[in-house]
Amino acid sequence: MKKLYFLSFIAALLLSACARPDDGMHDDYSMHSKESKGGQGGIQPQGGLVTAGEWNDLDNWAFYQKTLMKEPFKGFPDDWQMYTNHRIAVALTAKNKPAANATVTLFRNDTPIWTAKTDNLGRAELWVGAFQKEKELNPTLLRLKVNEQWVSTATISETQVNRIALDETLPSPTNQVQIAFMVDATGSMGDELEFLKMDLKKVINEVQKTNTQLKISTATVFYRDEGDEYVVKHSLFTEDINQTTEFISQQRADGGGDFPEAVDKALVQLNQLQWQPEARTRIAFLVLDAPPHNKPAVISSIQYSVKTAAASGIKLIPVVASGIDKTTEFLMRFIAMYTNGTYVFITDHSGIGNKHLEPSVGEYQVEKLSDLMVRLIKKYSE
Repeated sequence: MKKLYFLSFIAALLLSACARPDDGMHDDYSMHSKESKGGQGGIQPQGGLVTAGEWNDLDNWAFYQKTLMKEPFKGFPDDWQMYTNHRIAVALTAKNKPAANATVTLFRNDTPIWTAKTDNLGRAELWVGAFQKEKELNPTLLRLKVNEQWVSTATISETQVNRIALDETLPSPTNQVQIAFMVDATGSMGDELEFLKMDLKKVINEVQKTNTQLKISTATVFYRDEGDEYVVKHSLFTEDINQTTEFISQQRADGGGDFPEAVDKALVQLNQLQWQPEARTRIAFLVLDAPPHNKPAVISSIQYSVKTAAASGIKLIPVVASGIDKTTEFLMRFIAMYTNGTYVFITDHSGIGNKHLEPSVGEYQVEKLSDLMVRLIKKYSE
């Protein structure tokens, strides 16, 4: 049951994606207040019941850094060779308005080391030493370029955002919103897959009916593991929800067996979808409850895929179920941070399914998963 929850969120979130998003820069490191609700045992998975929480490490940076200094958390970056010691947060405005879809590149001397695109709120996240630990760093060697224009010397700080104000108008993105779902289709995903088959079409139709401005397209990537019937299969982006749901209806949950799955192969395929460089919003929900294989070639592939997604402006938002362990939790949080995304996790408050791992985060708001996903789509597609 653990993975069924994810698919229900996805459907519900798309259903309401047309509402206006919240504003806010992530130099306000505020935490949500926790809402405790008693679970109801024995409830069958269905839309609107699964509960979840969201935790954005970028918005809670000091908390995250303190957590990573403790055992066992401080060993997790070495597990995946992913390091977040040196973060460059950017807030870009043009003519006093958030500048969306601008390409921001971080240079050390004359060498580009990280590229990202600003989101609809004008925010971008860049990293030094993301995949190779660097204890000391000279910030005077760093420079930022927006599109083709040098703008300022970057400053590394735990709390300070590099605010760049351009006195010129930048090209506006289109009204296209691209939403992809990367779904683990191994045996434990059966309930979630069936839910997606039943509810996604209704969700997307409602989004398109109530939002006349945004052009919403969807795509899917399903994956299992090496030695299964298939490793990866996908459907391309389309504004016709019937095509997406028809593809989903042909899928079934099977295979797997061991704990890790072919997450690396799925991420490669995800990046190869026809993402539009001028789209307003690019989001990929990673629906899973198992890690990738912890092998050097796999880790290297995931690092490359994450860096590619960041450069393309694709927010990777993990939606994790009950099967994950602590090191996988932090891998997903690293991936979310690198791509200016956020971390979503299923909770026990609904009483549905197996017991879920309590995340190592601060206080958070318990929400219906569908409502949470709707909120995120609205926030990032305004």
